[in-house]
Amino acid sequence: MSGSRRSPDDPREWLRRANSSFLKAKQGSDIPGIYLEDLCYDAQQAAEKALKAVLIYLDKPFPYVHDLAVLITRLEEGGLNIPDGVKLAAGLTDYAVEARYPGAFEPVAQDEYKEAVELAEEVLRWAKAVVGAP
Repeated sequence: MSGSRRSPDDPREWLRRANSSFLKAKQGSDIPGIYLEDLCYDAQQAAEKALKAVLIYLDKPFPYVHDLAVLITRLEEGGLNIPDGVKLAAGLTDYAVEARYPGAFEPVAQDEYKEAVELAEEVLRWAKAVVGAP
């Protein structure tokens, strides 16, 4: 991304990084030779960074984990009402580790990939609304 970067304690910078991961996940299927598992990993990363942006916005520390359910629980403990669509994104955690390595995960089907992108988009849209970012 061109332009200046913000401080790592600025939730808007985390949302920019989340958006970058989301764009890779969304656009990558147009590139020959790209594994859908890798794009689902990018979708997971988008959701993870967006959730962490909200935690930073709320001035809540977060663990350095890829488990989205843990991050969602932290947000709920912080008093946020989490929409069902965002809670469903916890399923993206499966793509955070095993899916990145050959043979450790079943190949991802096109419908699974599309669902992963939709879930990541839902989390990103919600996080931007909470933080008040465009």
